[in-house]
Amino acid sequence: MPQGRPEFVPDDGLTTRQRRRSPLLAVHTGTGKGKSTAAFGLALRAWSVGWPIAVFQFVKSPKWKVGEEKAFRALGGVTWHKMGEGWSWLARPGDDRDHAAEAAEGWAQIKRDLAVERYTFYVLDEFTYPMHWGWVDVDDVVKTLAQRPGTQHVVITGRYADPRLIEAADLVTEMGKVKHPMDSGRKGQAGIEW
Repeated sequence: MPQGRPEFVPDDGLTTRQRRRSPLLAVHTGTGKGKSTAAFGLALRAWSVGWPIAVFQFVKSPKWKVGEEKAFRALGGVTWHKMGEGWSWLARPGDDRDHAAEAAEGWAQIKRDLAVERYTFYVLDEFTYPMHWGWVDVDDVVKTLAQRPGTQHVVITGRYADPRLIEAADLVTEMGKVKHPMDSGRKGQAGIEW
């Protein structure tokens, strides 16, 4: 794609303007760092053009104070939802929360929002995990996103993106880890990890 020009333009009768206004489904996956960070970068661009934005975080605890949320709350115009109690794949003694049900309800809310075109840009952060664990049906996600009305853009992050989701997406980026500070025993840092 040299100089921002597509290598191929289909003969489907769409104008350049129509192509620029078509909804985008993006998937950021892989084992490397930066999937959510890249999604929030896109959300910042969406905010700058005045689009209403919704963020649904599927495994980050409401107790966690993440920098992106703080920044977007200061900017305004972003609705933020957190489901789960953090790393929901870790069983904790005395934890009777039904993480699968919470993920399913989060997806149900997204479906309702898409149907009424409530937002123009959605970040479904770490949404690949509920699909990977079988908590949310991948075929339902793919069908719903393919049939969403209007020009609603959706970016999904997380490891283990299902091949059906990758096939349905317009943009797929796989983040690969070459080296990470945790490889040498370092812990996450404010301003870098959150």
